[in-house]
Amino acid sequence: MGRVSTFLVVFSAVFAAVLYSSAAQTVHTVGGDICWEIPPNSSLSYTNWTSGKTFSVGDILIFNFETNQHDVARVTKASYDACNDDNVIGNVITTEPANITLATPGDHYYICTFGSHCVAGQKLAITVRASSSALGRGPAAAPVSPPDSASTSLVSCFLLVFALSIGVALIL
Repeated sequence: MGRVSTFLVVFSAVFAAVLYSSAAQTVHTVGGDICWEIPPNSSLSYTNWTSGKTFSVGDILIFNFETNQHDVARVTKASYDACNDDNVIGNVITTEPANITLATPGDHYYICTFGSHCVAGQKLAITVRASSSALGRGPAAAPVSPPDSASTSLVSCFLLVFALSIGVALIL
């Protein structure tokens, strides 16, 4: 019975950690109802969409768009201002939905590289703050590269399988 109790404690701790990490995230569907496309008029610009929103490390941006009609490129401020893809950060995402986990604090810039879409307003600038769990504990360490939602899910599944393996080993 002692091994079963140990298994339950280990399993519960890992499960709670996975739940906490996913609960700390806010999912933002970029553009709301207009999704990620050329804004139909200036009143629906992405600048207006970001108004009043807070973006934190760990949050997820979901860009919903039609594949082969739009894409998502993270760029430098200079490329954002000029609407060009000369300074792409990472890979251009060409299939939807594009799920981007915000991994570093600071200013982040995104554009659509199709034709004149960016010039027509299909661009997004946000400021990402350190996650609330990192506040008050000094500067947050910057990861090497931002994980997407698939890799975040993979890590969660790995932790769950790891906890189950430990539990089974303790029982046997």
